[in-house]
Amino acid sequence: MIYDVHQTTTYHYAAPVAHALHVLRLTPIGRDGQRVHAGALDIDPAPVERREGFDFFGNRVSWVSLETAHDTLTVHVNARIAVERRATPAVTPSWEDVRRAAFASIDLSGLGPAHFLFPSRQVSLDPEIRDYACKSFPAGRQILDGTLDLMHRIKREFVYEIGATTASTTPPMSFALRRGVCQDFSHIMISGMRGLGLPVAYVSGYLRTTRIGAIRLEGVDAMHAWVMVWCGDEAGWIGLDPTNDMLAGDDHVVLAIGRDYADVAPIDGVIFGAGRQRLEVSVRVTPL
Repeated sequence: MIYDVHQTTTYHYAAPVAHALHVLRLTPIGRDGQRVHAGALDIDPAPVERREGFDFFGNRVSWVSLETAHDTLTVHVNARIAVERRATPAVTPSWEDVRRAAFASIDLSGLGPAHFLFPSRQVSLDPEIRDYACKSFPAGRQILDGTLDLMHRIKREFVYEIGATTASTTPPMSFALRRGVCQDFSHIMISGMRGLGLPVAYVSGYLRTTRIGAIRLEGVDAMHAWVMVWCGDEAGWIGLDPTNDMLAGDDHVVLAIGRDYADVAPIDGVIFGAGRQRLEVSVRVTPL
């Protein structure tokens, strides 16, 4: 499937910002099962300095400096992306075998499983969440079967509610509320499975805006989040969307991968100004 992706992110500031430094993770790149035909990142006001590169996890990063006083910052992303995910393996190792393989792995590349086993900036290894996840992983169960069961349970037992949480809500807080959005459900799944010694990554990206003949998915028209679970050397990383209770397939466009939201935040940085700010984000992912 080939998509045209359009995203507009606008910050409205209560008072003019005199100077700003930003880190942008908004440029999609080619990955396994995904090819970028064209892409552009436009920033208004225009930065006086802009540098492009990649972070440790292989995500495209733009570092920009703004020195023109501004009361709005607008970032446009336009891209054409082809997505064709590989088939999900019918058989995967037991979760115990995957745990042993992950702790024995010597792969220290950006997607090596060792980086996704431990607590990260926004995901603690909470004992209550671990015990919740443990019910999906009885002895000897295949890791993908257990992960699918955990995803089904989260979909059944948690409520998708915009505004119930914020970007800084911790997994124990959203777990106690039993409600939240895609970021919260992904963080809960990550915390529970890492608590069992299983490597899980956080993915930011987009959902196809319309699906003909199907129920509209939660998280469209905005940035979305899901997880990737390492299922051993042969099966590799498999994406799962706990918000919509589905495997991440051709409806999902990957933007960035990290340990949690802090690693993939679309816009980071500092501004020199005063007063509050308001954020608006619109996304369209249109199949050609």
